[in-house]
Amino acid sequence: MERREVLRQAAAALGTLGLAEHGLARDAAPDPLATLDGSAQAALVRAGTVSPLELVDAAIARIERLNPRLNALVETGFEQARARAKRGVGAGDGPFPGVPYAIKDLLDVQGLRRTSGSRLLRAQRPQASAELVLRSEAGGLIVLGKTNTPEFALNASTEPLLFGPSRNPWDPQRSAGGSSGGAAVAVASGMLPLAHASDGGGSIRIPASCCGLFGLKPSRSRMVGSLPTDSGVEHALCRSVRDSARLFAWNQRRDAQAPLPPMDAVEGPSPRRLRIGLCVEDVLGRPPSAEVRAATEAAARLCESLGHAVQPVRLPVDGERFMDSFMVAWSGGAERMLQLAESQGADPEQVLEPWTRHLAAHARGLPAEALPAARAVFAQVGRDLDALLTRVDVLLTPVLADEPPPLGVLGPQVAPAQLWERLMRYVGYTPMHNVAGTPAMSVPLGRSRAGLPIGTQFAARVGAEGLLFALAFELEAARPWTYPVL
Repeated sequence: MERREVLRQAAAALGTLGLAEHGLARDAAPDPLATLDGSAQAALVRAGTVSPLELVDAAIARIERLNPRLNALVETGFEQARARAKRGVGAGDGPFPGVPYAIKDLLDVQGLRRTSGSRLLRAQRPQASAELVLRSEAGGLIVLGKTNTPEFALNASTEPLLFGPSRNPWDPQRSAGGSSGGAAVAVASGMLPLAHASDGGGSIRIPASCCGLFGLKPSRSRMVGSLPTDSGVEHALCRSVRDSARLFAWNQRRDAQAPLPPMDAVEGPSPRRLRIGLCVEDVLGRPPSAEVRAATEAAARLCESLGHAVQPVRLPVDGERFMDSFMVAWSGGAERMLQLAESQGADPEQVLEPWTRHLAAHARGLPAEALPAARAVFAQVGRDLDALLTRVDVLLTPVLADEPPPLGVLGPQVAPAQLWERLMRYVGYTPMHNVAGTPAMSVPLGRSRAGLPIGTQFAARVGAEGLLFALAFELEAARPWTYPVL
């Protein structure tokens, strides 16, 4: 029997997500492993059906075939990945023995370049891996490379001047979202079953929505390597809920200073019926596009059909004050990068994108009290969202105001004032959960008339990821999602 047929039958016997139950033809993809999630690939390794090296080599072949068209990975370490696979990763207690993975180009991986999407850092090659990378590798994951990101993760579309745009697998002329856009492209196209992602204002949920993936942003400081003051958090973009839940359980903090008690991995839905608050308007009270509204309301009806109680709510956020404050915090990171360029004697116009320079100039024009005032606004947003989430268990909103835009609409060379207006219109639903520290997820429940994915956002109180995962398992079973076979 041919190796391909052995793999196909093994996958079918495992009942893996991403095959028949997701509407994908088993023989449509050149590589039958391409349609398996990470949990299924790990199960094949544990069963002895495939070796870690076979998983890695198959993923490398997919990357070499698809990446020239889609531009998901911008740095590869194939030989060191093969060397690790040959050494064997063992089953151990990790969730993903031998499963191929990639790290967003914001975290250090020993031996691989870390540019943060910027010409300023194009020569940076760290000598040690970040704590989260080491923990993920301890769980069995094998890092094949680094994924594309906009410069310093400061945009909602992944189109850095250094590497060029990552292209959405559903339509290569469309944005894949950002800032974890390269990771989303790698997973949605089947290059990898899952990939590291991070989220400082929506950067897991936005590309999950654009590319039809499951993406959960954990609570503040929940994951290994995070700090209590960070609004940004680390996790992953996945094809299946179970992959996300298992990696979350493995990579969460368990140290004595962790602000939240560790959770066991959630493995399925809960019998608990939820009070779900529905709001289709963003923090400024603006409605989304008609297609996003329809997808969001359809998701609410799906929840009702499953026995959950859905009621309309209003976002308890002063949108203008919040967006102004978010701009203060956001621009501060750009200003630090401008300082670094100046300290190195580099010409900012040659090493920093126009959008980054605009944000940095905005930061330099702010009064000294701007950042403390912004933090006070964020604290109030956190209190107000928490109060809402005591009246309902889950908040349901769109992820984005519209379907994925054409490449260039949110590109870094759009006039800065125009880009700011476009971004604030596009991402009016995600940043509030970063400043509040609340967990939130994008679930790929909708499609536009053009066939593009539209994600639905669900959020819960700080520390309530288990509730969100259980709901996600239920939604995944009720309305399975599909992926393009490339």
